Amino acid sequence: MITHVVQKSSVMALFLVVLLGLAWMGCSTTAKEQQQGQPVTGTTPEGSAWTEVGRVYLDDVRVPSELEYDVEDSILYETPKFKAGVLRFSKWRLDVPSVIDFFMFNMVKDKWTFVNSFKGKEAYLSFSKPEKTCVIRITENWMGTVKVSIAVGPLGEKKM
Repeated sequence: MITHVVQKSSVMALFLVVLLGLAWMGCSTTAKEQQQGQPVTGTTPEGSAWTEVGRVYLDDVRVPSELEYDVEDSILYETPKFKAGVLRFSKWRLDVPSVIDFFMFNMVKDKWTFVNSFKGKEAYLSFSKPEKTCVIRITENWMGTVKVSIAVGPLGEKKM
């Protein structure tokens, strides 16, 4: 009798492990796999990588649509002629290299000039335009949450 109960429990535990494994695999698709080579948001209905993708913040900074905007942790400065600020976004289980690729592709496409990048445990991407600069910081915490911080500000005047 006890052997039958133990056997039944073992079968149920094995079934549960297999079921959880299948469910986890269904959630494990990365953003890069979803786009099949396209920058984070993938192709639009027109199917061209040059069409508009993502959402635009601060007039000309395109952000992957998968990232969730954190209004509580962001700050925005706006005048009739200029928008600046530090915007923060996050998303669980996003592929960091595909996020970097998205910004490298779309910032240049949107007429930002690539200045430099630092890549390691964190990634920093710097871009500029004649009147402003943008620094993008991309990190991933131990729980798999990707955090993106975008800081846009006016370009300082040269001092003599």
